[in-house]
Amino acid sequence: GWQTQNPSSSMRKAQFGIKGKDGKSAEVVFFHFGPEGGGGVAANVKRWLSQFKEPADQLKARTVNETVNGTKVTYVTAEGTFMKGPPFGGNKVPVPNSGLLGAIIEGKQGSVFIKATGPKTIVQSAEKDMKALIAKALEK
Repeated sequence: GWQTQNPSSSMRKAQFGIKGKDGKSAEVVFFHFGPEGGGGVAANVKRWLSQFKEPADQLKARTVNETVNGTKVTYVTAEGTFMKGPPFGGNKVPVPNSGLLGAIIEGKQGSVFIKATGPKTIVQSAEKDMKALIAKALEK
């Protein structure tokens, strides 16, 4: 399951860890910057994919647009060598066999960005739970 963690920066609204059977873990982070904040869907998808070492066309990246109870949600998945580190500069550490599962929920009070990164098997296993969480949050 998802374990609540203290957000590691003030930009993060919520943060969770998902432990795998092998003791490794993935991180799930929620961001919300208010109306008009955080940039558009395409800019965020591009930025997320650029956090991998490989070019975007080598990441098995997939973007799926859905509507959940009248709200647009964009899901993004990718796998490759994630460059872990601070978002704006600083030293990055290559982490092979990583996965990305992202969701951008285009809400009336601004978009909510959910991003899971970590070992690809753990990240892939979180997709069903993430979609269920989003569906529950967007119930009318």
